[in-house]
Amino acid sequence: GIKWMSSLEAKIEDAKDKKPTAEKLERLRREKINRFRHQHRISIQGTDLPDPIATFEQLQEEYKVHPKILENIQAAGFHVPTPIQMQAIPVMLHGRELLASAPTGSGKTLAFCIPLLTHLKQPRNKGFRALIISPTRELASQTHRELVKLAEGTGFRIHMIHKAAEAAKKFGPKSSKKF
Repeated sequence: GIKWMSSLEAKIEDAKDKKPTAEKLERLRREKINRFRHQHRISIQGTDLPDPIATFEQLQEEYKVHPKILENIQAAGFHVPTPIQMQAIPVMLHGRELLASAPTGSGKTLAFCIPLLTHLKQPRNKGFRALIISPTRELASQTHRELVKLAEGTGFRIHMIHKAAEAAKKFGPKSSKKF
């Protein structure tokens, strides 16, 4: 049959049709995220990937990162995450595997140290709970330095082992610090 309506009723009917659907809202959200990634030159592959962060404050709001860690980030002079941090931190906080590539000085160390400390939650007297292997002493020293700054005031103990003989004496079976 034919449906007769006034022009006012037609406008109301049109307004009902333009109501955003869940699919349309999700598509718009995806487009916004893709624009953000493009703007920051973030290239990512995979399925069901978490959205990037725009601020470090989002880490506390969305991922419950320890407030002292965020305070240490600010104290170290980091106010806005770099592109590698924007995407890598959420991926690792979701427990996903990650292979990332970024230039020297882009913030990769902080990008994996924040999720590491967050996953450990709090210090425990259970020996070594995380291990970072570095190809050079210089990189190991840099990582150690950054982790010490980041974990300050949280109770985590950060160690750097660079000589096996010293480590065996310090942490070996005859040591009071058995690990």
